[in-house]
Amino acid sequence: MNIKENYRRIQSEIPNAKIIAVTKYVDTEKVVEAYQAGLRDFGENRLQDAEKKMKELPKEINQNITWHFLGHLQTNKAKKVTGSFGYIHSVDSIKLAQILSESAQEKAISQKILIQVNISGEQTKFGFSADELKTSFEELINLKNIEIVGLMTMAPFAEDENIQRRTFKGLRELKDKLQTEYKINIPELSMGMSNDYRVAYSEGATIVRIGRALFC
Repeated sequence: MNIKENYRRIQSEIPNAKIIAVTKYVDTEKVVEAYQAGLRDFGENRLQDAEKKMKELPKEINQNITWHFLGHLQTNKAKKVTGSFGYIHSVDSIKLAQILSESAQEKAISQKILIQVNISGEQTKFGFSADELKTSFEELINLKNIEIVGLMTMAPFAEDENIQRRTFKGLRELKDKLQTEYKINIPELSMGMSNDYRVAYSEGATIVRIGRALFC
């Protein structure tokens, strides 16, 4: 299968979700091919890799796509990421959110972010615990020049669908609780990758982050 065929198949499986093409392991040529197949949202885990692709892409393509920052964001790189990406999915601490807010104010922009939540409690994963986010959420929503558009999580890499489902269901339920308590709309749930996007979609994912299943 080629990228276009993979994209059409995935679209048919999750028709109402936004598909982010994760370009971590592919070159600029593959990004162009994905664009030509109809994809408009692309995600990178590292700032330097994204900057390289942004420079190499034809201007017309770069102007018509939305870049999503997906990887762990170090606070010393936060200012460079602000404004360079339409969405930052990996805001995992109050400190990082504060720096993004300050940077967005300096640049006179509004930065869309998603809060990363470590629903599974794995020590190898970044993110707020559900309880930490409940405690910190009021402070987060009062930060200037950042717009919290969703929550993001990653399920344990496991074959057991029940483990995956618990994680995704937990994020959906947390979003519902925050919306009710703070009387705000949190439209996006960024969850699901190549190995578990179908389960994530069935539990309410609005954004899925897919690399291997698109580019294989």
